[in-house]
Amino acid sequence: MTYPAYDTSGIAGSEPRTGPVTCTACGCRLERASADTYKHFSPMAGRDARGCKIDCADAHHDVQGRALVAA
Repeated sequence: MTYPAYDTSGIAGSEPRTGPVTCTACGCRLERASADTYKHFSPMAGRDARGCKIDCADAHHDVQGRALVAA
């Protein structure tokens, strides 16, 4: 007989998840810029924190990590 590694009886189906906001285009973590916008950490002339050149490095992002485009 095998036993479960841990008790799973208290796990519900759809629990809210929280965690870091990441960019949907490149996967980098974003830091909060204001109450409802985020930005890349230390963008350096179009580059992200790793030094990769990305199009959305200087753009603000929404809470889902999508870059906001000026209208």
